[in-house]
Amino acid sequence: MIGYTTVGAANMEKAAEFYEGIFSEMGAKRGFDEDTFKAWGMGPGQPGFAIIRPFDGNAPSAGNGVMIALAAPSREAVDKYYAKAMEMGATDEGAPGIRGGENSTFYAGYFRDLDGNKLNFFHM
Repeated sequence: MIGYTTVGAANMEKAAEFYEGIFSEMGAKRGFDEDTFKAWGMGPGQPGFAIIRPFDGNAPSAGNGVMIALAAPSREAVDKYYAKAMEMGATDEGAPGIRGGENSTFYAGYFRDLDGNKLNFFHM
């Protein structure tokens, strides 16, 4: 259902470096590389992720309660991707681990990007 998501970036170059580092770990490739819009994806027909300079010219801001969840193929991948996000300058919002009780299969690590947008890597 989701084609792609976007988050605003205050510094396109720094944000692109941040996400390039993370998404290269996941095997995603950059498909768009414009001055105001850069996007990555896993391939044709797969959802994508983009950074954008806000069209209205105002400063980007992170939405309260908004979060983008990025699927990972395993718990080990969640750990690896989360570690890469931290290495690239992310802010911890909850280290990888089981969420939802002891019988849960939901494993996730939460972080904020350089502009304060909240994301997570998860595996179920």
